Amino acid sequence: MNHQQQPFRSTAGMTFEQMLAQVRYEGAYATRAQAEKAVHAVLTALGRQITGEERVKLAARLPYEAAVTFTSQIPATEPLTGWAFVKDLASSTGGSPATTRWDTGTVFRIVARLAGEDLISRILTQLPSGYALLFGRAELTQAA
Repeated sequence: MNHQQQPFRSTAGMTFEQMLAQVRYEGAYATRAQAEKAVHAVLTALGRQITGEERVKLAARLPYEAAVTFTSQIPATEPLTGWAFVKDLASSTGGSPATTRWDTGTVFRIVARLAGEDLISRILTQLPSGYALLFGRAELTQAA
């Protein structure tokens, strides 16, 4: 695949390098490579969970390299709950559920900033329970 020579700027104006720097800082990763590994793993897994218009809009708001990673996977027919997402990602990366939860929350918070409140709200209504907390929001449930 041939990548563009100039950095692609998302609608939020963030380059992939800036995204990695934010993930590295907020996630307290020792190296850029650790932050990049977390970004790629989390976005690949997230790409299997989001479908439709929300998938297209989110990809458009991510830096080019992140959008390529996010859209590289075919969405699953049955999305995972938030906790199942973390467990599945931990299993595929060989990480512990705790470190994978940390990676996921760190990357999702940056993605949420890039996406904006409206789009993240629409994405969260599409996904099963458990994702709001991963995106740094309260998980609201209706009283029975």
